[in-house]
Amino acid sequence: MATTEQLPGDQVPEPAADAIETDETDADQSMPAELSPGELVPPHGGHDEGGHGAADQHTGLVNPKLGMWLFLSSDCLFFGAFIATFLLYRDRAGQSGPTPGEIFDIPFTSATSFILLMSSLTMVLALAAIQRGDHRRFRVWILATALFGATFIAGQIFEFTEFTREGLFIDTSVFGSSFYVLTGLHGAHVSVGILWLMSLWGLSTQNRLPTAHAERVEVAGLYWHFVDVVWIVIFTVIYLIPN
Repeated sequence: MATTEQLPGDQVPEPAADAIETDETDADQSMPAELSPGELVPPHGGHDEGGHGAADQHTGLVNPKLGMWLFLSSDCLFFGAFIATFLLYRDRAGQSGPTPGEIFDIPFTSATSFILLMSSLTMVLALAAIQRGDHRRFRVWILATALFGATFIAGQIFEFTEFTREGLFIDTSVFGSSFYVLTGLHGAHVSVGILWLMSLWGLSTQNRLPTAHAERVEVAGLYWHFVDVVWIVIFTVIYLIPN
């Protein structure tokens, strides 16, 4: 075998600079970077599972539900101001017209109030039905909720008619003004809720309210429960607290 002898004066050729840089780059890519104390290596080849991170940071409140909570919070202040006004002017001396004790029919108003409160139960049943995919029962319960609300509104209209026959108008006295404005605003809220519930019922009959959109029913339920709770306060303050 032929061998090549290296002469004393010969020099071994140095590797090119480009080759050295390429080897260093490959080594850097193959070696993982040093981690800081609180840093974790993402699984599956460095791909972060963003879905899990987003779920961990989720507050549990979607935008419609959060918006409804903010609206209800402001509405509490709204009704609180009118309730305070009613309590302030109810017993003022020198007012004309009939007094609350002369015109209020407590048994009748108690019956309509019970019907309204029962609608909260049917609202809960409607939400539970659509969450488990039972659309037929959902339509039954949501329609029952709207009918209970409509019954309450009919009773309120009848009550207002009787009060006007007794001589209590919105301009009769400060008591009459505060009473009609407070109860009328609550009745308006109930009417809006009835229209909302009927729109959900209509969407369901057209198969446009799938189980995945049960959140819409939950937001409507928050509003409906709110008007029920507000009526408990109004009924107690206006009808049950002695003059």
